[in-house]
Amino acid sequence: MYGTVSRLQVQINLTVYSANQSEVEIECVIDTGFEGFLTLPVSIVETLELPYFMDIKANLADDSNVKTDVYLATILWNGVDRVVPVLALGRRPLIGTTLLQDLNLSIDFYEGGTVVLEDIL
Repeated sequence: MYGTVSRLQVQINLTVYSANQSEVEIECVIDTGFEGFLTLPVSIVETLELPYFMDIKANLADDSNVKTDVYLATILWNGVDRVVPVLALGRRPLIGTTLLQDLNLSIDFYEGGTVVLEDIL
């Protein structure tokens, strides 16, 4: 999987399937401070009509806790369809470290630099 560095953010495009199975490409930021799978803004969750799973208290970067809804989404990840929990919060889609597990993340950290996610050999 490949992405780019833009405005000091590591970005990759992620394919997410809507409730009617249509593919939607979403630009996401890789957030190594987020230990979950994926966050999507509420507006995107609603547009995709993702199925509700549960609610949780999420601990944010400023150490505050917020109640948030969790949905299930099917994504294309490293060539394989995966069902993952999605926290419905924030302004931009974030990929967390749980999705990065067992992958090598390589970043050429300059504007326009290359981001590569590949299996660990």
